[in-house]
Parts: sequence; structure tokens; C-alpha cells
Amino acid sequence: MSNSDPRDELVTHLPALRAFALSLTRNRATADDMMQDTVLKAWTNIEKFKPGTNMRAWLFTILRNNFYTSRRKLNREVADVDNVFSDKLSVKPDHDGRLQMRDFKVAFEQLPDEQREALILVGASGFSYDEAGEMCGVATGTIKSRVNRARARLTELLELDDDEALELTDTATKAVVGGTGITS
Repeated sequence: MSNSDPRDELVTHLPALRAFALSLTRNRATADDMMQDTVLKAWTNIEKFKPGTNMRAWLFTILRNNFYTSRRKLNREVADVDNVFSDKLSVKPDHDGRLQMRDFKVAFEQLPDEQREALILVGASGFSYDEAGEMCGVATGTIKSRVNRARARLTELLELDDDEALELTDTATKAVVGGTGITS
């Protein structure tokens, strides 16, 4: 694999990259723009990627840095606080848990950015605490703390008891709530 072009591997990470962008931005159009910017930066700076290292983590770090850079630039912009616009962009799933999924989305969006990011990286994307800490530029313990606080807050917001199950159909959301990583 040492002779292969890292650009070939880049394509395999696009679905996970898009999911991460969507979880950060909570807007499909913005997520697509951020993902496109990330791929463009990765493509044009591919010589900076060290073969044999984690391409997925490298891409997630680029996307994460783009996200926070754009947040700093857009501080004066009006936010979609009530999700009036973003709710029009999404299609509700047709299954029994759709109301619980909506409640989960509302609760998840109430978490601070750092906690949401930690849950997505560790729970939904399957990164280890160490990898997530490295991507976010914080200690492993900080990531563990953010994940634990976020899960506890979600449990509180969703008013779940230990014996109650939340009907969720996608493995990424189950991993975020349940504390088990997903495998790809």
C-alpha cells in the first residue's frame, strides 16, 4: 500500500465526513459546502498527508478546523434558533420512533458544540478517545469527560430512566446515546 496514491483512499471516507459535517453544522447545504471545502483542501495539500497515518482522522481534523474558522467569521449572522429553516430541509423518517427521533434531535442540538463533537467522534464515528482528543487538540480525559457529560445531559433532556429504551433505528444515533461505538 506504500505505492498507492492517498487520493484513492480519500473517496472511501466521504460518507463519514459528510455525516460529521452535518452533525456540526445542522444544515445540509452548509455541511455539503464544508465537506467540499475539506476535500478541496485535502486534495490540494495531499503531499502534507503522511502515508501510513490515519487518513480519516486527517480529513476530520481539516473539516473540524474549517467549521470553527467559519463559526468565528459568522458570529454576526442571525442563527436559525427555532430550526424553522432546517426543519423544512429534512425529511422525517416513516417509522414508529419518529417522534423520539425528533426529541433526540432537539436534545442533541442543545448540547454545547464541544460535547456534540465528542459524541459524534467517539460514539458515531468510532474513533478512540485518544484519536478524538488528538483531532480536537485536547487531552484524552477531556474527551472522556465531554462524552460522559453529553450522554448524561441527553439522558436528562430525554427524561430517560435506566430501564427505558429509546426507539432509534440508525446505528450512529444508538452509538451516541448508548455509549457503544460503531464499526465500519
